[in-house]
Amino acid sequence: MESTASIKTLLNDKNLNPNLQKIGLKVIDNQRITEEDGIYLFEHADLGFVGSLANFIRERKHGNKTWFNRNFHVEPTNLCIYTCKFCSYSRLIKQREEGWEYTMDDIMDIVKSYDDKPVTEVHIVGGVLPQYDLKFYTELFAKIKAHRPDLHVKALTPVEYHYIFKKAKVSYEEGMKRIKESGAESMPGGGAEIFHPDVRKVIAGDKCTGEEWLRMHEVWHELGMRSNATMLYAHIEKFEHRIHHMEQLRQLQDKTGGFQTFIPLKFRNSNNEMSNIEEGTIIEDLRNYAISRIYLDNFEHIKAYWPMIGRETAQLSLAFGVDDLDGTIDDTTKIYSMAGSEEQNPTLSTESLVKMIRSVGRHPIERGTLYNQIKDYKDVVFEDDNKFRGYLDLPVVKNN
Repeated sequence: MESTASIKTLLNDKNLNPNLQKIGLKVIDNQRITEEDGIYLFEHADLGFVGSLANFIRERKHGNKTWFNRNFHVEPTNLCIYTCKFCSYSRLIKQREEGWEYTMDDIMDIVKSYDDKPVTEVHIVGGVLPQYDLKFYTELFAKIKAHRPDLHVKALTPVEYHYIFKKAKVSYEEGMKRIKESGAESMPGGGAEIFHPDVRKVIAGDKCTGEEWLRMHEVWHELGMRSNATMLYAHIEKFEHRIHHMEQLRQLQDKTGGFQTFIPLKFRNSNNEMSNIEEGTIIEDLRNYAISRIYLDNFEHIKAYWPMIGRETAQLSLAFGVDDLDGTIDDTTKIYSMAGSEEQNPTLSTESLVKMIRSVGRHPIERGTLYNQIKDYKDVVFEDDNKFRGYLDLPVVKNN
């Protein structure tokens, strides 16, 4: 465990930059760092320093606990009216031959294929098309809940809802009320990208604005519902844009308390209009996780989305502020391979995910979508435990 004493030893190093020392003292005293502090960490702090601070916060909040859930993903379509430059997944309507468009029956068949499996969540997001309107989704969510009431429906981003509500000529308030009543129980964090208009207008200028994204989540929170938040990083944005993005989230969280977890999403450069941009390194990934954990003091959880960064980097992230690895994820579409991720067919058994967490000295806890504890895997023994060496084959990762 990252003790207060070890952090104080780090901060008392006579060679430490005084500005970093001041930021570190704020962290151990549970004080909020400023936007200027956040930018300074990105510009001047090394990985070991931010990693130690982030791990201290992570362990102060959660100890060694690392959360995951049993979930599966459904993407109704990869066709989309929007043309985001970073997107490797979507295809224009004129490219229909390269995509898919599931009917409601198709989606229900996918849901029913998990009837004999102990999944607790279905995650539904996809492209934006006219036929996937408010009526379609309210009927779909109602059918899913009628078929399997215990299955948590986490569905659609503000990008999708903005279009759906505009087409239906209803306000965010009315639209979200109908979505809640139909059976959707939480909102994923996608579509946030980067809020700052100077960046957003370049990479995703034709979809909802940052302000609209935030307002949609605020309305959802006002209905007593929970959601997640993301940030797309390591493309054309600067460090101040990342901090601006996190500051908007921090302010809304102060107001509503409705966010559960923050998920940094790494930009991947395969098969999109930004393929000329070099991808960020693993070091940058870990620094970004760590500074996110330090900055977002009012977010309970930081999640690493293992299919996009790979299992080994996800394991390492557990020492840099991350306490959640998402889920088992069963996804038969091409969304990940199209984006150039390390995981071409992202699915893990519960046993593999538990062992992945254990092998870096963390304590696996299966959760529900709303972070209710379902099962503690600390002392669960699997048949081949003695054979398992872990993905990294490393001892517990330490920063100090």
